[in-house]
Amino acid sequence: MKLILKQKIFSLMDSYNIYDEHDQVVYTVSSRLSWGHKLDVYDPSGYCLATIKEEIFTFMPRFSIYIDDHYIGSFQKKISFLFPRYVLEFNDWVIDGDFMNWNYSINDSDHEIATISKELFHFTDVYVIDVHNSQDALYALLVVLAIDAEKCSASNN
Repeated sequence: MKLILKQKIFSLMDSYNIYDEHDQVVYTVSSRLSWGHKLDVYDPSGYCLATIKEEIFTFMPRFSIYIDDHYIGSFQKKISFLFPRYVLEFNDWVIDGDFMNWNYSINDSDHEIATISKELFHFTDVYVIDVHNSQDALYALLVVLAIDAEKCSASNN
């Protein structure tokens, strides 16, 4: 299953749709005003499936993840040199990036869960998430949202 995240060019708040490979909207993401990033993920009918909140005052970037308003765990950047590394702690996924921070792979202890690639030559950020099992799609999307928010926060400092 492929998900394509296309951010809007002009938006006061982050808001964008997530499309499948058939160009159908499968998720909508919108941000809420808060200290740090706070993003809600909605299904096509408008039901809030998940929320990701940036935790402030942490040594390394960290995000709390909520599914149906229940805290399930966190996403955290790890100390690494040259190649970014993140951990999705509640399911033991490890996310490794390339030198340019454009491509990532999501792995558990046994196999690859998904790959993430940033498409170049667009006016806004466009990410393609290739998820091997559709049941992992929402979690893979949350990973991309956290990475994008972390990069945005880092560029504002």
